[in-house]
Order: sequence, then C-alpha cells, then structure tokens
Amino acid sequence: MEQRLSMVTLGVRDLAFSVAFYENTVGWQMAPGPEGIAFFDLSGIVFALYPHDDLAKDIDAVAANGGGAAYQGFALAHNVRGRDEVDAVFARLKERGATIVKAPEEAFWGGYSGYFADPDGHVWEVAYNPFWPIGTDGRISLPAD
Repeated sequence: MEQRLSMVTLGVRDLAFSVAFYENTVGWQMAPGPEGIAFFDLSGIVFALYPHDDLAKDIDAVAANGGGAAYQGFALAHNVRGRDEVDAVFARLKERGATIVKAPEEAFWGGYSGYFADPDGHVWEVAYNPFWPIGTDGRISLPAD
C-alpha cells in the first residue's frame, strides 16, 4: 500500500443537514457525485459524508458493542489504480495477519473494494474507483460534473 490517505468518510445522522453545515457554515463546496453520499475535494484528499446505516452496511460492521468489526462512525480509505492492486494489498494484509473485515468484492457503486481493521479496530477501505483517476502523486481527481 502506498503511504497516503485518499479519503475520510464520516457517518452522519442527516445527510442534507450535514451537507448544509459543511457548505454554509464551513464554506466548502460539494463536488458532483451520486445521490446519497456527499464528496468534498480537500486538495487531493476526499472528505465524504454518508448516512450512518449505509456506511455500517457497506463495511459489514456491527454496533460497537456487538462483536466483530465495530462501526465507529467513520472509515478511512486508500484508493488504488486497479482491481488487481486491491487484491494484492489484501493478499499482503492477510499474509501479515491483518483483520480482514470484508474481503474485496464488486461494489454497488461500480468499483471494487474491501475493508480491513488495524489493531485498534479502526476500519480502512481499500478501493478501486474507475470514476476517480489517481495522479502519479497519489492525488484523486474528482470529476467536474
């Protein structure tokens, strides 16, 4: 895995309210994207807002006290340039004893991703998103429209 963070996703109670907060109070501009999630381009790192239930479901997580991978209200992400790279990262993680929360699979949004947890239970997504080009410097380019 390259040494970089691609995205931070916060689970939110009310997506519209949270988007309004980040746009009107913080002063950020939302990038175009699919309905049901909000993306903000923070100079190459993507900041996302996603409803709590949807994020927990995507991670295949359970409530923090329910055993298994605990949903903590956020996920970190590392985007890669292809499906084969996702698989290679997970092979290395598995070989080195990492906790695989959700093995890589085709994602409903058109990409390919899986999740692993660090020793403290912080969940990372490793994803290939064919709609987000990654530059040689590792920065994601969100589409303009």
